[in-house]
Amino acid sequence: MTAQMLRLAIDIGGTFTDTVLVQGEDTVLASTKTLTTHTNPADGAMQGAARVMAQTGRTLAELTGFIHGTTLATNALIERRGAIVATVTTEGFRDILEIAYERRYSQYDINLEKPDLLVPRERCLTVRERMSAEGEVLIGLEDSAAEALIRDIDASGAEAVAICLLHSYANPDHERWLRDLLAARRPDLTVSISSEVSPEAREFDRLCTTVANAYIQPLMETYLKAFADRFAEEGVTCPILMMTAGGGMCTLETAARFPIRLVESGPAGGAILAARIAASAGLDEVLSFDMGGTTAKLCLIDKARPQTSRQFEIARAARFIKGSGMPVRIPVIEMIEIGAGGGSIAGVDRLGRLTVGPKSAGSEPGPVAFGRGGTEPTVTDSDITLGYIVPDTFAEGHIQIDPAASNAALARVIGQRLQLDGIGSADGVSRIVDESMASAGRMHAVESGKDLGPRTMIAFGGNGPLHASRVARSAGVSRIVIPPNPGVGSAVGFLFAPVSFEIVRSRYSLLETMDMASINGLFSQMIAEAKSVVAQGAGDAPTEVQRTAFMRYNGQGHEIEITLPDRDLTADDLAPLTEAFEAEYAKQFSRPVPGMKIEILNWAVRVATPDAAVSSVPAKPELRDIAPTDHRPITCDVDGTAKQAAFVPRDSLSPGDRVRGPALISEPQTTTLVSADFSAHVDAIGNLVLIQDQKGGA
Repeated sequence: MTAQMLRLAIDIGGTFTDTVLVQGEDTVLASTKTLTTHTNPADGAMQGAARVMAQTGRTLAELTGFIHGTTLATNALIERRGAIVATVTTEGFRDILEIAYERRYSQYDINLEKPDLLVPRERCLTVRERMSAEGEVLIGLEDSAAEALIRDIDASGAEAVAICLLHSYANPDHERWLRDLLAARRPDLTVSISSEVSPEAREFDRLCTTVANAYIQPLMETYLKAFADRFAEEGVTCPILMMTAGGGMCTLETAARFPIRLVESGPAGGAILAARIAASAGLDEVLSFDMGGTTAKLCLIDKARPQTSRQFEIARAARFIKGSGMPVRIPVIEMIEIGAGGGSIAGVDRLGRLTVGPKSAGSEPGPVAFGRGGTEPTVTDSDITLGYIVPDTFAEGHIQIDPAASNAALARVIGQRLQLDGIGSADGVSRIVDESMASAGRMHAVESGKDLGPRTMIAFGGNGPLHASRVARSAGVSRIVIPPNPGVGSAVGFLFAPVSFEIVRSRYSLLETMDMASINGLFSQMIAEAKSVVAQGAGDAPTEVQRTAFMRYNGQGHEIEITLPDRDLTADDLAPLTEAFEAEYAKQFSRPVPGMKIEILNWAVRVATPDAAVSSVPAKPELRDIAPTDHRPITCDVDGTAKQAAFVPRDSLSPGDRVRGPALISEPQTTTLVSADFSAHVDAIGNLVLIQDQKGGA
């Protein structure tokens, strides 16, 4: 990568839009945060782009790279702002969505709320056809059946159609024929077919994924075109790449076809950044903590690789209960996300309990202190009242804040109900939101069979450094790393993501009787398809291929992911694959099961450009305490008393400088709170390292 390369990254969140301009591989020239403009997100993005260009004297026409991530797809699904969707399934399978997994996610809850799967039964349509699990046509698709289906679609009032026919992952011919027919006869309809969106067995998950894709596709197609046109008018000539949930990048064309892969794209950028920081700092076990204005995201990272998954749930009816949301099967970086951000609204419920979130004030109207019409106190209002956010340095001075308004709102909404003043109310809000985030992290670790204790937290986002020491204390983590430019961390992470595409296909096989030629042919087909997608965004750049098999014992319901060699399989691979599966099975379930046959349900290929190189871990600098001359009053988060905290600009610190808490380390887009029981020093590569090494007393 040459020094002349100039790349822009824009991450549109629920509250703020983050913009970063980078030269070469990792030299950040400028960064900024602007309020997200929900009526037209491109407006806030353009404000941020104009600001960083003005700061550097550069122009958009000079850009050689542009990466974008957005919460628009996620928010459209959660807020139910998508298209009117009809489903098309094989005759006799109309009620796939109603039947779901044939179980209740909370067995004894008499008031159980079922997940909203977007399509009511009256828009669930069927067509007469049938494929076998091997892909053989059992009942052909006739013209008369297709004509009847078109009449049903017209009568339903659908704007988009999700086609999911039985066993189409084995033979997609009928789905493709219907898609082409609808494109010719009803060109205004948006059509998603499951054999392209999620070509895997398990028809309920496959249908849900296809429905979600069809639901947001018209919105995202319109948005992506408008976004690209807006920046083209301002002089951008380079391609715009989109961040995906799996931690890679794809072209606008691919994103428009598969917008479901854009869900959680912003948080994925944060996990990519945390993994890179972990590699450069030599950290093997990491918990990334990304707290923005609307949500907080936590991800486990081992050996510089974020934990990944092939499925997740959207808009759970019960926040922490699996099965209460809409299942989606796409490659994702696995993380837990909760409604705890700077804009999370605090209040008192009818039982007199202090509550925080998940409802957020967002950027419109925003926290009370912003003076934009907000009347309900938020987490940011609490941080301002406690003294952790300093008005004259907040948001680079672009947003004026009113501490008195925050204090008054907290006293009015919370204090009057609980007999507290504004500071006492703020302290309660802070403790509840920090414990909620720590609890979510502990739960995520337990579900993954891991422990948070030995991990280092990497904190970023507009509010991550501000809450890191408080969340770490509750989670049992004693070491925190705050990277450079943490306030726009996810956007920085976009710039290190590879251009990639992943394909998963179902083809059932017993390991011992596997047809090697057939499986190798399947891999060749998937690799060629994935490479063609990657080439659209990476040109003729070199790529790496990763092959994976999803294996299980015969008769089991779920699979374990096993990495395969990057070459054609041979009979000599059977024994090593058996050993690899049994070793991974024993790791998860204590021991393998002797005498059981092993079967493979799904095969996957990931084609990606190589990860950016990471320099070797530098030597630790010798630490030296500095004596700050500036102090600000805060309410101590350890014992709740008033204290004077050192106030230190981050750019005044050099490697080896150490500041003992309590302290506020300020930078343009965020502030790091060094709690009274922590100290902070700068390592050799510019990270702030917080260590819980003090008593934290008065």
